[in-house]
Amino acid sequence: MEFFAVVLAILLPAIASAVSQGWATSSAMQGMSRQPEVAGEMRTTLLIALAFMEALTLFAFVIAILLWIKV
Repeated sequence: MEFFAVVLAILLPAIASAVSQGWATSSAMQGMSRQPEVAGEMRTTLLIALAFMEALTLFAFVIAILLWIKV
């Protein structure tokens, strides 16, 4: 039962991050196809957003490791 918290601490943020990254990338690709002249600016914004989403997943991973060590 102790490891259930560790599993949830990494599983839920990882799933949420994967879904949101896919949604953001899909929206960016659609936007770039509609307006190719702003593709460079949109790409930069997308990469920054993806980095922040991934950082939240890594923070959740650190918390899961800390919970696992504590248990």
